[in-house]
Amino acid sequence: MSGASRRNCGCGTLLVVAMIFSLPMSAQTANKTSVREKLIGAWHLVHIDAPGPDGKSVPIPQPKGMLIYTRDGHMSVQLLYPESVNTLSNEYVLNGYEASFGSYDVDETAHTVTHHVQGSNTRDLLVGKDLPRKFEFTTDGHLIIRSARADEHWSVTWEHY
Repeated sequence: MSGASRRNCGCGTLLVVAMIFSLPMSAQTANKTSVREKLIGAWHLVHIDAPGPDGKSVPIPQPKGMLIYTRDGHMSVQLLYPESVNTLSNEYVLNGYEASFGSYDVDETAHTVTHHVQGSNTRDLLVGKDLPRKFEFTTDGHLIIRSARADEHWSVTWEHY
């Protein structure tokens, strides 16, 4: 092997060693940003589960819905229930329609996202409130969001558009 070849071989070895030692740090950095990054985008509603008082699933009319998380920290959610339940109203829903928007924060360690509601169709019931939500990603790419409140037992499954 010529002297130039040996020098190139040594530089190549150094480069490979540097790359190997930098991989764990890069992987750690990617993992830290990947949880929040996975939330970002537009999601469509797959299924809502709202167990009854006994904890068993109760069939409910499934709405159509969209959830959006932007990279700069804004969120929006809209759900439209079928006409058969257009009189549904509660803290989140008014006449079969749910809509809110605002900002959000993610706690990657606790797997929670907190919606800071700035506007809602239920107005005074949600505006100005912080709504902590537990989230998880399934192996098939779905996002499951649950209330962090002990008195709420619903879960919503979303899928990226």
